[in-house]
Amino acid sequence: MINKWNYAPLNEEQEQQKNKLANELGINPMLAQLLLQRGVATFEEAKRFFRPQLDDLHDPFLMNDMQKAVDRLSLAMANKEKILIYGDYDVDGTTAVALVYKFLKQYYAGVDFYIPDRYSEGYGISYKGIDYAAANSFTLVIALDCGIKAVEKIEYATEMGVDFIICDHHTPDAALPRAIAVLDAKREDNTYPDTNLSGCGVGFKFMQAFAASNDIPFSQLTPLLDLTAVSIASDIVPIIGENRIMAYYGLKQINSNPSLGLKSIIDLCGLTDKEIMITDIVFKIGPRINASGRMQSGNEAVELLISKDVEFAKEKSDTINTYNDERKSLDKNITEEADNFVKNSKEHEGKKSIVVYNPNWHKGVIGIVASRLSEMHYKPTVVLTQSNGLATGSARSVPGFDLYKAIDSCRHLLENFGGHMYAAGLSMKLENVEEFSQKFEKFVSENILEEQTYPQIEIDAMLEFKDITPKFFRVLKQFNPFGPGNMKPVFCTKRVFDYGTSRLVGKEQEHLKLELVDQHSEVVMNGIAFGMYEFNDAIKELNPLDICYTIEENTFNGNTSIQLMIKDIKVVKT
Repeated sequence: MINKWNYAPLNEEQEQQKNKLANELGINPMLAQLLLQRGVATFEEAKRFFRPQLDDLHDPFLMNDMQKAVDRLSLAMANKEKILIYGDYDVDGTTAVALVYKFLKQYYAGVDFYIPDRYSEGYGISYKGIDYAAANSFTLVIALDCGIKAVEKIEYATEMGVDFIICDHHTPDAALPRAIAVLDAKREDNTYPDTNLSGCGVGFKFMQAFAASNDIPFSQLTPLLDLTAVSIASDIVPIIGENRIMAYYGLKQINSNPSLGLKSIIDLCGLTDKEIMITDIVFKIGPRINASGRMQSGNEAVELLISKDVEFAKEKSDTINTYNDERKSLDKNITEEADNFVKNSKEHEGKKSIVVYNPNWHKGVIGIVASRLSEMHYKPTVVLTQSNGLATGSARSVPGFDLYKAIDSCRHLLENFGGHMYAAGLSMKLENVEEFSQKFEKFVSENILEEQTYPQIEIDAMLEFKDITPKFFRVLKQFNPFGPGNMKPVFCTKRVFDYGTSRLVGKEQEHLKLELVDQHSEVVMNGIAFGMYEFNDAIKELNPLDICYTIEENTFNGNTSIQLMIKDIKVVKT
């Protein structure tokens, strides 16, 4: 699939603003341009961007119901009630449970945790979970990363004498559950300044409020930011505002003194003594934590994350790593099967969306399969399997398209659904799958924009190789942590040529190891282009090339250098 490159040059006023900011900060104007694109326009804003401060976190009591939540938790502890920390089985849910459990356990013994089983209970608050709480005399449940739609279940819990505090970040329906408190910045009546928190982030804010109300120093909370950073990265929430501050300090904690459980996963991933970045969490740490809930039980992930015993942590992380290996094999096979079905099925020809159903697919990996299919075909995708007599599945979107609205348009066919713009979970009666597929396709085809139907690369700035100095790269690194809302900048350099030493590398000669020269400055840069072997002939023929890339640090044999990570190549016709 051919990528479209998008680049919007600055207008005259923005150019003046860029140059003024560059002079004030003493940086390359192209770096000032990146700041402006991220809404950073003044010296003070740049200072806050480059040096996030924990003091800039919002007052947690600005969130609706926060005082109610703190009062109920304080009352439970004063009355020696049993408190159950309940959360979803994914990374966001298990890190949230681990964070709240670890914090409260320091001050109160009557705390335990509960993760629902993906297969027998499904997503969110379950009747089985409520029955467990009631049978074991838990009178207060703190629900994390779930619960915002559990209207009937909260009514049932109230009848059973179990109070709930809901900490969620998913989109609610018009009617909120009648819990003791509902902490969710996506409420229609929201009063909180930041609507982008992860589920674990909401749990952190709750603990921040509780600490402030009980004269517990904030410094008691900061070691838990490692878990918050893992949730922010893994749940793909925007890394702006509070999330940027928490991710920044969470990464510091991960790199200096991670919790024992996280350290054991870091060691397994081969990241020991390396600087861990958001991408390491997304592609290495997060999937291993997630594998526990996908393949077996999310309980094991929490047990690892709260562990204080080195041997136990090692044993548990080894087990979870085994789950991850099983998960990788499963999702590869199911993705291939689903992709072949889409390619060979006439019913998918010409459609703007994908809905696939197979009752035998493993429920634990269909979210990953949906992600892969949406990336391969560039269409909003729903993957369904059978569980507990229902068609249950996951949905993933393409950039810019609101998946949640598309699913909401089919709510009359659904038993349950929840999520946000780019990812959702849903379930329906088996007989509704075909009609759902038709209605979903109708909404997508009527609402998706043409530019959302093919891959695009957003270019942040045009560079010449002479701009890429060690100082330029040092400042660029301070744009970390990267993620949605602050993606790693993509640069473009036009009319570069092979320096004469570019070559194919890799087991199957599928990658290009490049040495390129910029015709304007005659500076030579190294680059790597994964999977782009087809450009080898054009490069060897010394055709001029336009390249877009990110700038990375490459360490080999103890030597560190700047390297271009090529995202796309266009051969210039002369």
